Amino acid sequence: MTATVRNVVIIAALAALIDIVPGGGTASTVLLQAIWLAFLATLVWAASLTYRQRRNELYSLGDRKRAALYAAIAALTVTLTATHRLWTTPAGSVAWLVVVGLSIYVGGAVLWSARRY
Repeated sequence: MTATVRNVVIIAALAALIDIVPGGGTASTVLLQAIWLAFLATLVWAASLTYRQRRNELYSLGDRKRAALYAAIAALTVTLTATHRLWTTPAGSVAWLVVVGLSIYVGGAVLWSARRY
């Protein structure tokens, strides 16, 4: 049996278990949430390592530019978190586009001005 056939059989068996076993859908939801939380924890860990490695460069930006960068990151994080809610209305869709665009613009402007020197 080749590796591809074996992998397809494993996936089919797992799908059958989720479909047949009572509570299989709930278990799969819990498993997906656990995987998602592990992914987010990994992102936070990577961000903290990056912050520690680049702390001097961040402090050399100055208070206004650093505050603008942090505000852009915070706005982008909150907006991406609420994407499914914002896309339910036309005004929310426009607000999402505006906030994401401005956050990317401000972050890029701060990084561009920091590399200019």
